[in-house]
Amino acid sequence: MAQILKNDWHLFLSAEFEKDYYQKLRTFLIREYKTNQVYPPMHDIFNALHYTSLADVKVLLLGQDPYHGENQAHGLSFSVLPGQRIPPSLQNIYQELQDDLGCTIPAHGYLKKWADQGVLLLNTVLTVRAHEAHSHKDMGWELFTDAVIRVVNEQNRPIVIFLWGKPAQAKEKMLTNSHHLVLKAPHPSPLSVYRGFFGCKCFSQANEFLASHGIVPIDWQIESLTARPATEG
Repeated sequence: MAQILKNDWHLFLSAEFEKDYYQKLRTFLIREYKTNQVYPPMHDIFNALHYTSLADVKVLLLGQDPYHGENQAHGLSFSVLPGQRIPPSLQNIYQELQDDLGCTIPAHGYLKKWADQGVLLLNTVLTVRAHEAHSHKDMGWELFTDAVIRVVNEQNRPIVIFLWGKPAQAKEKMLTNSHHLVLKAPHPSPLSVYRGFFGCKCFSQANEFLASHGIVPIDWQIESLTARPATEG
């Protein structure tokens, strides 16, 4: 099989692509992409790993499955392509950033700036059928992304891990490395945001932790886009 991951993740995850569960997942995905509208586009599935190499990871931000509307998902959790309406959960993330760090709220939801700085924007399921949330759940992606989480856990350097909502917090048992800071909060969706996401101050806590270990903090401010967005890839 051709090398799928083009950076240091390949060294840690290449064996996953040879395992039986992934071969079954690959067969399923080939059929799905041929017979249904699936998001994100096939070449964007692994963007979270491509944009943020393992050596650069400072923060792991776990999402669930990709947005299932047209032209939204592009392989980064919580992020949408330029020109798309900002989803409600991301609107709430922006509100907390404003309250926590004074960030201005941008008019778009394109988060590649975070990925470029070392925020691994990882969904636990990496594909979805159009307009059918969780349609690729339990098809094998969870085994693959658990492998990613294990690799992050094994890094003996300070990393911040955001676990927002019960599905993300179910991964806490995998996070056993005392070098890392795990920050839990309710999910930022409108259904749970007032149960403690607003006021959680995850972003300032993350930056304080990174700075205390001599690591350059994340610039969480997402600027308004100019005429042309940052190039993908």
